[in-house]
Amino acid sequence: MEEWKKYKLGDVLTIKYGKDHKQIIDGNIPIYGSGGIMRHGNKSLYNGPSILIPRKGSLNNIFFTEKPFWTVDTMFWSIIDSTKANPRYLYYTICKKDFASMNVGSAVPSLTVPVIENIDIILPSISMQNKIVKVLSSLDSKIALNLRINDNLN
Repeated sequence: MEEWKKYKLGDVLTIKYGKDHKQIIDGNIPIYGSGGIMRHGNKSLYNGPSILIPRKGSLNNIFFTEKPFWTVDTMFWSIIDSTKANPRYLYYTICKKDFASMNVGSAVPSLTVPVIENIDIILPSISMQNKIVKVLSSLDSKIALNLRINDNLN
């Protein structure tokens, strides 16, 4: 059996802070908040694959994108070390975590960079991650297609 390695999440990704979006003019780049896409603007913070993690609010609303995006200041975004983790595999892995249970806020649910970086994860080799992602992505595509078909039927 292939060996899986233990990591802290901070070993495989770098957490970045979102920024204010009020100065951004309308465009076609999604601007994410902790509830999802808030609007579309003309600038991006990053163009690579990234996992978006709420800093405030709905802490379990984790998003993954491979397209240019902007996140507001209630969201973290990440730069993923692709030598250690397939970005989509890492997303699938951390979606199983209960971020709400890691809340450090009092009135408003909140996460901090040290809390996120300290999350334990276990990863197989990159080649195994790629194989798993191929299967799961295929299922995701089928689910998305079925949802679109259902929407058209309604």
